[in-house]
Amino acid sequence: MENLYIKGTIKSPTFDFNYEKGELNITGRSHPEDVNTVYKPALRWLEKYIKNPKPITTVNFILEYYNTSSSKIILEIFRELKAFQDTGNNVIVNWHYAEADEDLRDDGEMFSDMVKLPIELVVLKEV
Repeated sequence: MENLYIKGTIKSPTFDFNYEKGELNITGRSHPEDVNTVYKPALRWLEKYIKNPKPITTVNFILEYYNTSSSKIILEIFRELKAFQDTGNNVIVNWHYAEADEDLRDDGEMFSDMVKLPIELVVLKEV
């Protein structure tokens, strides 16, 4: 299976999915005009990955901002990961946020509660 790398823009996140490492990273800002078009390649890749996963899958969300449309797609990703985990797969989900960004931290907790998926809240080091 090939890796997926889509460089982000001012409005869309970077998708860096490495099959060999079992690591999926979504980073940057997410407020595109058409969220479905932006996330479609990532969702397709995830569907293929789930059919032939690595022993441990690590997913990192490192978003500095996302809009409501993006939150719906992010929730969809979490639901896919929860179903994947429920079939016995080892999934580690990390939700990264700046220490001062309590709203983003709270969002990670909210997603975890909504989907019943353990999400590790990771404080980003200030640069």
